[in-house]
Amino acid sequence: MKVAARSHVPAFAVMEVLAAANARRAAGEPVLNLCAGEPSSGAAEPVRERAIELLRSGDLGYTEALGAPALRSEIAQHYARWYDVALDPGHVAVTTGSSGGFVLAFLAAFDVGDRVALARPGYPAYRNILVALGCEVVELDCGPATRYQPTPEQLAAAHADGPLAGVVVASPANPTGTMIEPDALDALVDWCADHDVRLVSDEIYHGITYGGPASADTASTDDRAGAATAARHRDRGAVVVSSFSKYWAMTGWRLGWLVLPDDLVAPVDALAGNVALCPPALAQHAAVAAFSEASYAAAAANVATYATSRARLLERAPDLAWDRVAPADGAFYLYGDVSGFLRDAGIPGSVAYCERLLADTGVAITPGTDFDPAHGDDWVRLSFAAAPATVAEAVDRIVAWQDGLRRR
Repeated sequence: MKVAARSHVPAFAVMEVLAAANARRAAGEPVLNLCAGEPSSGAAEPVRERAIELLRSGDLGYTEALGAPALRSEIAQHYARWYDVALDPGHVAVTTGSSGGFVLAFLAAFDVGDRVALARPGYPAYRNILVALGCEVVELDCGPATRYQPTPEQLAAAHADGPLAGVVVASPANPTGTMIEPDALDALVDWCADHDVRLVSDEIYHGITYGGPASADTASTDDRAGAATAARHRDRGAVVVSSFSKYWAMTGWRLGWLVLPDDLVAPVDALAGNVALCPPALAQHAAVAAFSEASYAAAAANVATYATSRARLLERAPDLAWDRVAPADGAFYLYGDVSGFLRDAGIPGSVAYCERLLADTGVAITPGTDFDPAHGDDWVRLSFAAAPATVAEAVDRIVAWQDGLRRR
């Protein structure tokens, strides 16, 4: 029987590492899991308590395709609170995680054969979803010179090779943690608007930043997200994708949202009703409590914990002796170049590095091949979303393991 060519996309290596780590744990062996971008705290108490109430007595039937009105209203108020952006709830679409948001946004904005630009390194699901939908992915090689973010000049060069239909940007970015400053975002939006190119902005790590224009290290309902939002440019065709997974530590609740320009509201509404009817009702109704003062405070405490882990990790970076690390301005990742160690130790690449590290030390991190098909075999990603003590112990083990291999 036929298997669709659109399904021939690479597996997500981080999930393979996670499966290997879980198998090791199930066998009774210790694991320090720094491979997945998953906060260890879980949802705040107000969200969990609201979910319990709903399970006991709530209406958990279908909501509107674009989400429960109360939640869409809270999300719109969140943009006023954090960004001073007036947003009509009618332009908010609640989705099944940011992943579902990307599927809906890409389906609504791009046709088969459209060329869509992405930064490399970058989150692999952008590329794989676009390929599965029949789009042509144009990878922009973004390194230290551009702080791992795309520039209008790179877009212009790619556009000259064939018209672009869109570009996906992320700030803070996965895996590098780098951010797009407000002026740089404005320049990207201007270029896209001038060339009829749809900008899709991944903002799922907003609120998890460590300095810059508006730090969220001590976020409360009066603070901003620490990063510029493309929601300011909705009237110029920009799309925002965001999520409850990272800042609110609600990964398994599978809840995200889109901020849509006028021309995509009806298409996304129609697609959403056909693809999933609606996002999970329990998660939607409980997530209204994520915008309470107590939930913001819990999220701020999580960010402070990530900041502690980040500071300790950067202090130990010389001991790791990775050749380069990307600026970890936001999110909770350290992306490092291990090519020098690979040569010294005779390890063929980052996949083998991560496999051996897990087998020898019980530390799970992610190979860069997920994020960069061209150069990722020289890089690894370490998540510091775990507890600071776990991160510190993991670094101790990595340093000792590398030193041991060098001495052989």
